[in-house]
Amino acid sequence: MSTTRLRDRIFAGFGAALFLLTSLAFTAYAVVQTGSNNSTDTATTADAGACGGMNQTATSPPLPVPEIVKYPDPITELQKIDIEQGTGKEAKSGDCLQMKYYGTLAKEGTMFDENFTKESAFELELGAGQVIPGWDQGLVGMKEGGTRRLVIPAALAYGAQGAGTIPANADLVFVVKLVKIK
Repeated sequence: MSTTRLRDRIFAGFGAALFLLTSLAFTAYAVVQTGSNNSTDTATTADAGACGGMNQTATSPPLPVPEIVKYPDPITELQKIDIEQGTGKEAKSGDCLQMKYYGTLAKEGTMFDENFTKESAFELELGAGQVIPGWDQGLVGMKEGGTRRLVIPAALAYGAQGAGTIPANADLVFVVKLVKIK
């Protein structure tokens, strides 16, 4: 067998294995994100902390889709823009937050994930590393009931690896509503 043919077979095998591993990883991610309402689900009971784990099933009424704002120039630092000032407690590290969010790619304004239009809220422990650094930094000081736009540089989001439909080195924009501090 020629060296070229052997090299082509090795590359083809490597490519197939990489495709299989990537497919399995995305499938596992989708299963974890979908979760179940079973309280013994490992996706919702791991890393208990202040929230009793990450929980995407807290009830919260749907909200209208927020205004989409595009940022065509590269984002160099985290921007926190209060759209509506809350009147409740102020979020601090270690608090358990129930959030509504609407995430878009900064440059194009394309939505990649949201729960604004759903009857669920995303629950997280602030500062515990359960979310991207742009959220852990951008939610501090936000008041319960408030709505904020977070303009997040790629370095504080998913960086060079991207995630799911979020491409590598993508700046992100989230409109977040702090429903409740538990």
